[in-house]
Amino acid sequence: MLPLSCTFSRVVGSVAIWGLACMLTACGGSDAAEGIGGLRLIGDYAIKTKTLYEGVEFGGISGIDRAQDGTYWAISDERGGERGTPRFYSLSLDFDATRFKSVRINKMVSIQGPDGKPLSSTTRTVDPEGIRVAPNGNLYISSEGNFGTGAALYQPFVREIRTDGSFVRAFETPSAFNYVDNSTTGARSNKLFEALAVTPNGMVFTANEDALIEDGPITSLQAGSVVRVLQLDPASGKSVAQYAYPLPAIPVDKAPTGAFAPDNGLPELLAVSNTEFVAVERAYADGVGNTIRLVLATLEADTTNVQSFKSLKGASYKPMKKQLLLEMPITYQGVKIDNIEGASWGPRLPNGNRTLVLVADNNFADNQVTQFLAFEVLPQ
Repeated sequence: MLPLSCTFSRVVGSVAIWGLACMLTACGGSDAAEGIGGLRLIGDYAIKTKTLYEGVEFGGISGIDRAQDGTYWAISDERGGERGTPRFYSLSLDFDATRFKSVRINKMVSIQGPDGKPLSSTTRTVDPEGIRVAPNGNLYISSEGNFGTGAALYQPFVREIRTDGSFVRAFETPSAFNYVDNSTTGARSNKLFEALAVTPNGMVFTANEDALIEDGPITSLQAGSVVRVLQLDPASGKSVAQYAYPLPAIPVDKAPTGAFAPDNGLPELLAVSNTEFVAVERAYADGVGNTIRLVLATLEADTTNVQSFKSLKGASYKPMKKQLLLEMPITYQGVKIDNIEGASWGPRLPNGNRTLVLVADNNFADNQVTQFLAFEVLPQ
């Protein structure tokens, strides 16, 4: 286990969550459900870019989930061909009610393909984004794939793997989420399966990060878009439903400056119950920064299953219900918010309250960090 130095650690105050009355189900189903009255940001911990573990650069952490033994699985979005083999890590996070103390790497695991070999370290073949612990102790992972021509094109996927990285199976995802030409139909490059959730009853949910080409334009400063939350049944390995999730316009009050186009997307879903999720909306504007919104997204009895809809443009349907829980704009309670992409439930504090953990993908960039945020979940 390697201890990592942090660049900052703070304790900050509490914030109310407006009108939230939902139920939390614990990782592994061991804790009783309970209401939430608010979130208190305990603190943050940052790992500097270019930190090495076993000679490999640590970073790109895009998904995180707590294991039954209290450690965390965290996946890097290393695609291969840049900083080694696509991989995930076992981490230990140490925080209490007063501060975030440390993050330690326990081990690094290479992701293997169906052929039993580690994924390519010299060629882009995947874009790992989500990771969740399966009920049987295995892991589910999601990939945005890689858009290219010919042999360089790799489709997105959701797979089950073992904790040693070995392949178990692939879920059957609808062809509508596949890359075609990145222009007229199908998926948009780098806008696919980031979010990943497992509900207490074992169902798996993922979503495209921003709109499919058929469903309309992606988010902009002037308008939002709509994505599809995809429900997968582990028993059959197939898709059983899709639900519309509306994304808002990019929430900045001034025109961004810089080389990168502004965007907003859905990088993560965390199951609260079989029908409720904490959704992470992550917006970025170059020269402005990141705005992170935590949203309670609910599947109601009359939410439309849009699986049969070829396009959502002009269609009539009822989307998932959304309720804003918390907005963290640019700097939140003295903490500069980075590129948050992953979310996990954490352990209980000595007072019995649950915790929530967020993690930021540093994009392996010198001006970013792998940022961890810990919240206390305040009871009603």
